[in-house]
Amino acid sequence: MSMNVGGGRGGINSEINVTPLVDVMLVLLIIMMIIAPLLQKGVPVTLPTATNTADKPETQDQTVVGVTSNGQFWVNGVQVPDADVRTRLDDILEGKQERIILIKADEDAPYGRVMEAMDTLRAAGIEDMGLITERKSPAGGN
Repeated sequence: MSMNVGGGRGGINSEINVTPLVDVMLVLLIIMMIIAPLLQKGVPVTLPTATNTADKPETQDQTVVGVTSNGQFWVNGVQVPDADVRTRLDDILEGKQERIILIKADEDAPYGRVMEAMDTLRAAGIEDMGLITERKSPAGGN
């Protein structure tokens, strides 16, 4: 490949060289492809297993309340103190048409803390709740 720098044949070259732009955009694309899955991680919990489950498509509109094994509450991947859970949920659900909350509780979480989360949701006027579980493998395993 040759490059015309303008000198001897007739003046200034007015063509745009897009090679550096393409290089920068490809590097940014690769960085985003590596970083994006790390941002989706959420709360680290060990989900209980269940046999009778239904697959639901995951969307960004879903609101997830997490309860960790040490009893901490998380709302959409952000740790929230007990006193602020209801106000945080009210802020998130303010403009939403579909008021469904998914509860993602660790299998070692105290049962009482999961019930506290459900009571807080009912007090906020939310009656539609779902529980997130892992599918139990059908062939003799967990």
